[in-house]
Amino acid sequence: MEGFGCALTGGSAMLINSMNGAGQDALLRELFGTEGNSIGMSYLRVSIGSSDLDDRVFSYDDVAAGQVDTALVHFSIDPDRANLIPVLKKILAINPSMKLLGSPWSAPTWMKSNNNSVGGSLKPQYYGVYAQYFVKYVQAMKAEGIRIDAITIQNEPLYGGNNPSMVMQANEQAAFIKTYLGPAFAAANIDTKIIIYDHNADRTDYPITILNDTAARRFVDGSAFHLYGGSISDLSRVHDAHPDKHIYFTEQWVGAPGNFAADVSWHVKTLVIGGSWNWCRNVLEWNLASDPNQDPHTPGGCSQCLGAITISGSTVTRNPAYYIIAHAAKFVRPGSVRIGSASPAALPAVAFRTPGGKRVLIVLNDGQATQAFKINCAGTTFTSLLNGGAVGTYVW
Repeated sequence: MEGFGCALTGGSAMLINSMNGAGQDALLRELFGTEGNSIGMSYLRVSIGSSDLDDRVFSYDDVAAGQVDTALVHFSIDPDRANLIPVLKKILAINPSMKLLGSPWSAPTWMKSNNNSVGGSLKPQYYGVYAQYFVKYVQAMKAEGIRIDAITIQNEPLYGGNNPSMVMQANEQAAFIKTYLGPAFAAANIDTKIIIYDHNADRTDYPITILNDTAARRFVDGSAFHLYGGSISDLSRVHDAHPDKHIYFTEQWVGAPGNFAADVSWHVKTLVIGGSWNWCRNVLEWNLASDPNQDPHTPGGCSQCLGAITISGSTVTRNPAYYIIAHAAKFVRPGSVRIGSASPAALPAVAFRTPGGKRVLIVLNDGQATQAFKINCAGTTFTSLLNGGAVGTYVW
């Protein structure tokens, strides 16, 4: 397991950065520390350029209409200097081993077939330039003391209706990786992982197509998934087809205003437990923070995405995703290994061995009545009760 966490969107960073100093420090330690009441998030997803949960649409190389910048002379991560970079630096001061995954929602519009932030595709003539855009991004963040552990090529490459968004078919992603991005990372001595797909579980043919391409697969660490379509068990198809490549779970939203009991039960059962059983090395919720109106977002971006926390001034409300992630992140630390365990239908469960040798068991009572049960492990036996719909994390 590499970690559990959320997407630190530009909007999330803006809200955190607007808090007063004492409140902000306390919140960051609660979210990313490992002591006391901290929940220990250990993996974050950030956007390369803007996502739809920024206050505006931008890339790192925006030029005037009708112009292009094939030499990337105007490339700059300055849009992230106001909020995202300062917040990331504070998080890394709390947890220097935090894993960061970068995902673009779109290439700069001048590289696209429709010259628009919504939809369109990457023009083949700019594949090489866009590969250098990724190189410059990883290098610029490194210069700020921020290591990008992995990137995905495109957020939701089969959906072009978000703002921003970009469509990239499997054959296009394979060509981009094997001919341009993979060699560009190698030439620049960049060891940031390349992760493919980053979309719904109902299209496992997409990552399998790329991994079947021997020239592309040598640059690929694994495949990333969302679950707005398909079943969590579909992820095992990709693992079974290419067991040497990793599986990641990178996004699932909670819709505002949220239903605490239903949301916690579904997400723990499906993602924390189900994702871990189906080879996911991480589980990430979408997104970390929003305000009471589920702002900020771009024009046309998600207006009902409930953050793991709601920030109003310096007041913080903890929402379902906070508790979903906390049940795992605090106890299943990076480097933990999923181990075999029983998982009865009424008590779905998943077990881990931590780097320190402890056992962690996460159990959901999937019924309405209180259930008593026994936990047996290597001669250790104890009993517990869980109320209907409740989640328990057991450590010994």
